Formats: sequence, structure tokens, C-alpha cells
Amino acid sequence: MTEKWKTRTKLVHQGSRRSQYGEMAEAIFLTQGFAYPDAESAEARFIKTGEDEFIYARYGNPTTRTFEERIAALEGTEDAFATASGMAAVNGALTSMLRAGDHVVSSRALFGSCLYILEEILTRYGVKVTFVDGADLNQWRAAVTPGTKAVFFESMSNPTLELVDIAAVSEIAHAAGALVVVDNVFATPIFSRAVEQGADVVVYSTTKHIDGQGRALGGVICGTTEFIRKTVEPYMKHTGGSMSPFTSWIMLNGMATLDLRCRAMAESALKIARALEGEAKVKKVIYPGLESHPQHALAMAQMGSGGTLVTFEIEGGKEAAFRFQNALEIAKISNNLGDAKSIATHPATTTHQRLPDDQKARLGITPGLIRFSVGLEDAEDLIADLRGGLAAV
Repeated sequence: MTEKWKTRTKLVHQGSRRSQYGEMAEAIFLTQGFAYPDAESAEARFIKTGEDEFIYARYGNPTTRTFEERIAALEGTEDAFATASGMAAVNGALTSMLRAGDHVVSSRALFGSCLYILEEILTRYGVKVTFVDGADLNQWRAAVTPGTKAVFFESMSNPTLELVDIAAVSEIAHAAGALVVVDNVFATPIFSRAVEQGADVVVYSTTKHIDGQGRALGGVICGTTEFIRKTVEPYMKHTGGSMSPFTSWIMLNGMATLDLRCRAMAESALKIARALEGEAKVKKVIYPGLESHPQHALAMAQMGSGGTLVTFEIEGGKEAAFRFQNALEIAKISNNLGDAKSIATHPATTTHQRLPDDQKARLGITPGLIRFSVGLEDAEDLIADLRGGLAAV
């Protein structure tokens, strides 16, 4: 019956494990190993691990398994593997499936660390990588060939909020026999329907909305049971990128309020974006929930929401952007996102600092660009705070 549960019910109950004490809260199994009743049982478990059996926390743990089952049910995949960070999830999803000579096509509008994996790590070991403009389907069609092993993209790019048409790119990739790997952080598991739209593998940095409180690093890879258990798990358990049981417990607690938080943040984000459109010192507002966004129709069809982040460009470049940030009283200056606290980020000097200036320009990461992660504060207070920042420019 659990497959008939609606989102909020799954976020509270899916995958729950109870000890003999029948506790209401999910238990934290803070153990790295597990005891066996006899030597024969130990041998049998190493030969074949049963449905709810565990060997070592790097391979699996009851608390972590609960989180994996809950996020897989939410995302609509058969299985999931929880990782130590979002980047461990991106690296694990790609590196576990690729070998020297394989070909990957990726959108070029990516988080800096994702670009590092594609440009530096994979190519170092003989993987061929082709970059395309994610919104241009003709570029995807030209780049994806029958020999392409995988395509990779952020469903909504960091930080310029450009969308990739998941259904269209998936159709192109599948026609060539390639797997579709989607980094879905900005879309969130609440607004995402990536699997329904054709994605084979979905990765998240659970550090962001899933935790939602700025407490712990984490990531997760969602996909078919065959991909997760036969491709991802062997790589992750031997290279040590698994999520800790305590972090899994934190993520489970975050999931209980995930739907409520994301919807409240997105509602405020739309109000903020509309308010910023009328500000003289704001050169441009980028928010997929605005009719002015060039991909507004795609955002509504793909997510049904504009999401929880607003990006805007301030007149006056870096100096003006810094004055703006320094004048904020409610929003914090940080490089995280998806937090209960609103966060202002200057991508050109932080998250995308390592990119050459010409690449920043091509991606639209200008000196005056601010990425604003909308938190759970009152929207009117946030608008007043942003206007106070702009007054200081």
C-alpha cells in the first residue's frame, strides 16, 4: 500500500525500521560493524547479504537504509545509495559506470566541482567529455552519438537557473543507448519529476534542502536496483564515500518537513523575484517562476514551480554586489543553499571563482550577480532586507 501514499506521508513514514522497543523516532544505529551468531552465518552473509542484513557501515547500516528507501520512494526510483556528500554522489554516479574510452556529453552550466570532475578527473583516466549549451537541443543531438555512454546535466543550473528539458534530452540520449544522469539539487525532490520525464539516475546533495538546517554534508544517488547495487555500491563501498549513520538520521529528520519547507520557500521566492523586478539598481532578475524568464513554460511543465532560489544582477559589478551583501541584516553571506536561513552568494568570487573570466562570461556569471537562496523567514522581511542592501549600493 505504501506506493499509494502521497508525498508528505512518504516523507514521514516510508522505510521505517523499528527495534524491539517500538520507538516512535527513527533509531540511530551508531555501529560500524555487526555481530553474527556463528562463523557459518558470517560466511553466508559475505556470500549473499539478505534483504535486511548488514556487514559493515561502509556497505550499509539500518539507519542509512531507512533513509535510502525513503528518498527512493519519494524520487520514484527502485533504489538509492547514500553518500558522504553531494560531490561524492556526482563522482560516484559517473565514475562507477565509466571506463577509459567512454564518451560523456554534459551541459557546460555546472557547479564548479562538477566541472572539475568532468574536465579534470574523468579525462585524466581516458573518458571523453563533450560540453554543450544545456538549453540547446540541437547541440545535444549533434553531440550524442551511438557510442555515448552517459549524458549529465543540472536540471536547473547553478547559479543562473537555466533549465534543461529533461524529457527531450532523455529521448535523445536513450535513442543512442546512453544513460541520463541528472543533478537535481535546485529542482528539489519535491518539485522534481525527473524519473517520470526520462532520467535514469538522479543525484542530490542532501546537504541542501533535504537537511535544510545547515547541519551536515550528505548526498544520494537514486536509480534502478541493478544500477545502484551492481554498479554504484561496489564502487562506493570500496572507495569509502558512504554516508555515516548519524548523518542519515539527520537527513531522515529533515525529510519530515521537506515538502512544507520547499513550498514555503518557493512561495516567498516568487514574491521576492517580483519585488526585485521593480528595483532600479537591479539590472536583471532570473527566476523561472516569472513570466519574464525565457524558460518559464518549461519550468511550469517540468517542475510546476520556479524553485527556491532567485538570481539577480546588480548595477555596478563586484563593488556594488559586495556593498549589497555587507548591508544585509537578515540574510547571511555563505555559499550553501536550501537552508532555513536565507543566504546571499556572490558566485564569481566563491562557488565559481576558479573558472576563467571568459567561461564565467559565457555562463552569465557576471561580477554583479547574486544568487539568493530563500529561507523560511517572512517574505516581507526578506524583501525589506534586500531593499536595504540595494540602498547601500
